[in-house]
Amino acid sequence: MHDIGSLVDQLVESTKTSVGLFVPELVLSGTIVVLLLCRILPLVWRVPTQWIALLGAFTAFGWTLSQFDQLVTPSEALQVKTLFTGLLKFDEFSTFFRMFLSLFLILTITLTVLTGIPDREDAPDFYTLLIGATIGMMIMASANHLLMVFIGVEMTSVPSYAMVGFMKGRRQSSEAALKYVVYGAGAAGVMLYGISLLAGLTGTGSLPEMAERLSMIVAQGQGISDPTNRTIVLASLMVLVGLAFKLSVFPFHFWCPDAFEGAAAEVAGFLSVASKAGAFALLVRFGLAFSGQSKEVSSIAFALGIGLGVLGAATATFGNLSAYGQSNMKRLLAYSTIAHAGYMLMSVSALLVLRFSKQAGAEADVASLSCIEGLMYYLFVYLFMNLGAFAIVALIRNQIFSEELDDYNGLGTQCPVLCFGMTICVFSLIGLPPMGGFFAKFAIFYSVFKATSVHWVMWLVLAAGAINTVFSLFYYIRILKAMYVKPRPDGARKVTYDLMPVGLFVLMVCLPVLGLGLFPARFSETFHHVASLLLTGR
Repeated sequence: MHDIGSLVDQLVESTKTSVGLFVPELVLSGTIVVLLLCRILPLVWRVPTQWIALLGAFTAFGWTLSQFDQLVTPSEALQVKTLFTGLLKFDEFSTFFRMFLSLFLILTITLTVLTGIPDREDAPDFYTLLIGATIGMMIMASANHLLMVFIGVEMTSVPSYAMVGFMKGRRQSSEAALKYVVYGAGAAGVMLYGISLLAGLTGTGSLPEMAERLSMIVAQGQGISDPTNRTIVLASLMVLVGLAFKLSVFPFHFWCPDAFEGAAAEVAGFLSVASKAGAFALLVRFGLAFSGQSKEVSSIAFALGIGLGVLGAATATFGNLSAYGQSNMKRLLAYSTIAHAGYMLMSVSALLVLRFSKQAGAEADVASLSCIEGLMYYLFVYLFMNLGAFAIVALIRNQIFSEELDDYNGLGTQCPVLCFGMTICVFSLIGLPPMGGFFAKFAIFYSVFKATSVHWVMWLVLAAGAINTVFSLFYYIRILKAMYVKPRPDGARKVTYDLMPVGLFVLMVCLPVLGLGLFPARFSETFHHVASLLLTGR
């Protein structure tokens, strides 16, 4: 037993240590405060809001980059630990995603500066929402407690609702935001109920402690026929509903096409990448929480992995088939986003199947590393290829005032840099060599192939992934066909842009897709190191 004084001293000491490692989130929070003061302080109001947001994003990125370098390079300066009495985890995995999200925030803000959305009057509100959602995603990636799981998801979701409906005066935008809110509220309610069941059954919200107590509870039961064990499975599925909503996984995808079509392309690009990065990081952490020594708990996680594999195959198939009939670029890319969520879900499925199979051993541990490594590589490539596609849609929209695919006819001769960038992104989204998307998909499919030795269902998952890659070729090629093959209609609006800011940004976002494909080994070592430390629990 501890007296109140010792508990307070422990809390104060933990807070002092945690604040120093929580600096990136604090910097972004301070940026939000400054943005909110822009409307009431004349001196701050004179400073362009986007530069304040960019300064905060660059500072957060620089700090996380420094932390990541210190963590990856063995030293006594920075060690893995928990923050705020175990609520958050500070390790290489969480720091990588914080760095990933900070970089993506910089690129998104830069894109909004080039496109002019938002305008000066609405900019403080827009960047407040954008940065607030990023903080929520960082918390998702660092969550070590069920409370922070829910707070992270909600901190991400609530600003996203407002950003989707930020285009005031557009009925389509308001309708999309309303649908997003309704679906999000339902998913959040189901997720919170699942969290309350898990916390009530185990008596703790800490993910590591939950794993240990689940092992004891399940070991005392009579298998799936035991009511307590059935409740554990049900609660886990309820938590996954909230994550599936953020990932737009079938059948929780209904909000995605409408939200992307109604929102600005800049917002759609942000949601398509950032929310998936945070949600997949959280899904991996939650999945690995079933790492107790009990065979019964491992069997639950194994069955969960099989279910996620089937769900990933269904998601990829639905996303690709639904994209065929789309004539709006944002809606087409929305279904593409759903399909890519299915591919990435396959790697998480392979991770759980390999790690919690009855034959798990040293060879399975090595294969598990490739699952997380492949997911991280896929997300890193996905950042550039998906943001590049949405950025080009936004830049062309500013010129032709349309996002319909038919209005892209003949643009290859008018804006060669933009069309070249779109070509790189499309080839990578398909998964053609030598683009980064090819090696990303290869890493995912290799992980699933390893899992086929454990369960036959993974063969079906692997076949679905390969077939869907072929399916996607046909609707992606429609974009290039419109740009390069079809003639430009008479009287159509011309696309003019300044090569220095706009063309440079497009090349800066799109060329890394090619670079990641030509030199994949440059990053694979880092991803392998982060994955190995996550699995060993260092």
